[in-house]
Amino acid sequence: MSRTTLDLWVGFFVVIGMAAVMFLALKVGNLGTANSAQTYQITGQFDNIGGLKIRAPVKSAGVVVGRVTEIRFDTKSYRAVVGLSIDSRYQFPRDTIATILTSGLLGEQYVGLEPGGDEEPLKSGDAVQITQSAVVLEKLIGQFLFSKASETPAANGAAH
Repeated sequence: MSRTTLDLWVGFFVVIGMAAVMFLALKVGNLGTANSAQTYQITGQFDNIGGLKIRAPVKSAGVVVGRVTEIRFDTKSYRAVVGLSIDSRYQFPRDTIATILTSGLLGEQYVGLEPGGDEEPLKSGDAVQITQSAVVLEKLIGQFLFSKASETPAANGAAH
């Protein structure tokens, strides 16, 4: 094998390796999905979005049906407005419930859609009317500790 042929093969494998590393980096960063499918845009207002980020998945029944495209603060209602881009293959009724959920105990947050029973589907530009905010773990722990601290000793003694 000549030196030129060997150099060409080495260069070929280096390019393939760099492309593989780039693909993995985009996949891990959730940036590589250049989705060319038709989508429609809907919004939802939440009291607390926790750590939800742009490009977070929108799932229904565990299947990714869209992405979060926008997060902004509405100065009139003092709530977070989340824009969702939903794949047009998936139509949801107008009374769909949007909930901010967490993958696992400490995983990434995503928007979960639970379809309702309305026959009229959501259209581009509509807003989801029923939303449920993210569960903030620190707030739950604080409420639990506060309720335990507020228990009176007489209540504890009466149980024994």
